Amino acid sequence: MEWLEHYIFPVEAHLRAEWVRCGALLACAEMLLSGTTTFCDMYLFEGEVARAVKEAGMRALVGEVLYDFPSPNYGPPAEGLRFSETLCRSYTGHPRVRVAVMPHAIYTCSPELLSEAGELAARLDTLLVTHLAETAREAAYSQAAFGLTPVQHLHRLGLLSPRLVADHCVVLSEDDLELLAAAGAGVAHCPESNMKLASGVAPVTAMLRRGIPVGLGTDGCASNNNLDLFQEMDTAAKLQKVHLLDPTALPALQALSLATTGGAQVLGLAGQVGRLAPGYKADLIVLDLDQPHLTPLYDPFSHLVYAARGADVHTVMVDGRLLVENRRLSAMDVEETLARARELARRVRQNYR
Repeated sequence: MEWLEHYIFPVEAHLRAEWVRCGALLACAEMLLSGTTTFCDMYLFEGEVARAVKEAGMRALVGEVLYDFPSPNYGPPAEGLRFSETLCRSYTGHPRVRVAVMPHAIYTCSPELLSEAGELAARLDTLLVTHLAETAREAAYSQAAFGLTPVQHLHRLGLLSPRLVADHCVVLSEDDLELLAAAGAGVAHCPESNMKLASGVAPVTAMLRRGIPVGLGTDGCASNNNLDLFQEMDTAAKLQKVHLLDPTALPALQALSLATTGGAQVLGLAGQVGRLAPGYKADLIVLDLDQPHLTPLYDPFSHLVYAARGADVHTVMVDGRLLVENRRLSAMDVEETLARARELARRVRQNYR
């Protein structure tokens, strides 16, 4: 909370569309070059993120973050839902870009705003994405304000459903786990962000044991600091092992599934992406295994999770379109994006220390 309230929110109050567009293009380049084809993003000026996704050739679920306080994009809180609906309708039927309704969290959104966001998501037949049970402080706030855990609070509001994507889910009770499982809600697990911000360890193995859909995420670079899902798989697997003192917890194949089939299920893309199978979209990546740290090869799943890294990606295809070949992006001008990002970073450092 100190990080959000005293470092992130004050700078974001000055945010501009051009910053978001440049940052989104930079992120798309990083993700593609490290083998990610599909992502979910909650931020400000999400129309710029959608434009970057189209330009880069990626697939994404995007959504404008909703707060109880004014936004540098849409202005007063009442305009946030209208902006979300307009953005969603403008991408109806797009083959690679979908828009969800994304209230930030229970501590930045009133029960009324959360309920209205849920109603809008249902009316638009799209997903509802929110941060949930990320920290002990959030859990304490929820108990003090509502007499409920964060998960129970959403349950009382009628927002637990297969439509929900709950980010983080670190501080969960047994009742919370049962509620999430019964509702069919999905969870975005971001282990490196949870470690960096000292939020805790999400009970991923307990979620999976109950059949809760879990997908792997990185969170944003401000709380990670990279978007490499290979590194995230390695961290996710090892974090569960050391937390539970069980070397068999979250084995390699299960960790890999969080970044593939699990992510697809959470984002409502099951049956479309996440597998190499007939009838699925042609999303695939090729790794260069002819390297010292990847030799010899005995178990490909163990190799992908514990030895490979994003820099080993050689080729990336999204929906049948070749976007990375021989470690070079074909649809983006990386040099221009890097130069623009460095200039914007200089201005941010100069003006918003």
